[in-house]
Amino acid sequence: MIIDAHGHFTTAPPQLAAWRERQAAAAGDPGNAPDPSGPRISDDDLREAVGSNQLRLMDERGTDLTVFSPRASFMAHHVGDFAVSSVWARICNDLVHRVSALFPERFAMGAMLPQSPGVDPASCLPELRRAVEELGAVSVNLNPDPSGGHWSAPPLTDRSWYPLYEALVEYDVPAMVHVSTSCNPAFHTTGAHYLNADTTAFMQLLQGNLFADFPTLRLVVPHGGGAVPYHWGRFRGLAQALGGPTPEELVGTNVFFDTCVYHQPGIDLLASVVPSGGVLFASEMIGAVRGVDPLTGHHFDDTRRYVDATDRLTDAQRAAVYADNALRVHPRLAARLAAAGR
Repeated sequence: MIIDAHGHFTTAPPQLAAWRERQAAAAGDPGNAPDPSGPRISDDDLREAVGSNQLRLMDERGTDLTVFSPRASFMAHHVGDFAVSSVWARICNDLVHRVSALFPERFAMGAMLPQSPGVDPASCLPELRRAVEELGAVSVNLNPDPSGGHWSAPPLTDRSWYPLYEALVEYDVPAMVHVSTSCNPAFHTTGAHYLNADTTAFMQLLQGNLFADFPTLRLVVPHGGGAVPYHWGRFRGLAQALGGPTPEELVGTNVFFDTCVYHQPGIDLLASVVPSGGVLFASEMIGAVRGVDPLTGHHFDDTRRYVDATDRLTDAQRAAVYADNALRVHPRLAARLAAAGR
């Protein structure tokens, strides 16, 4: 079985973006906000949105199931206030839940949280609980920078985040550490802000001792771990100087990277440097990098080709990357598949 641990609903029907534009325009003016029940989107709209896009590519590339969450760049927690984010998160989560209910063998829901700059992360708990208990979410996306590129939030090791971690441990649900749109012109959203955030989050974890307090907490740092694998020696040396946990102690136990690295040498490096137990297969397809690589003739985000081709993994390690690690990181997904006899 091949599980893609990182997918977003980037092809949602256009009604969703139109509704969000009206909501953003009315931020601070609730009287002009659109209907809080959200846009009218039929099941047929959803079937078309994923059928001709994600499902088609999953079939072509040989992926069995995708952990599917709302579009990361659409989270945009810096827009409006917490009330705006709450309505938006509910609508996006409900939509992804509907997709996973229409295609339960192909999609497992990941949820977004209604974060907002300067607002206590504990305010997200009701939506987190609803997403897991009522919608069946197997993971959540956690934005370490709700300000959208200005980094006004405390580091992930700060105790203000603890109520969220306590709930994640209670539900045995992992969080993918994933930022959203950058509103800082110095940082391109997907080319800089995303990768900066991956690297920053990992360094924050090296600087603290979060997992001493939450030994079963699991965090997925996407996009191949940002700069971490390429600078593995730097992070080992910094960990040694700081006297905290080493990268080897974190990765594969509490921290996991994915394979959203869009060329063969990058996957070879990832597989060579990072313990294979800490890597999850993923593609984030129809995401930030949608084009065809002229050097190969294949889509950049067809990451299975790279994982299949690398000689840095044994067959057993490759099987772990494709499914076993994802099932270990997502116990609710593992239980669901086991109940279905898969």
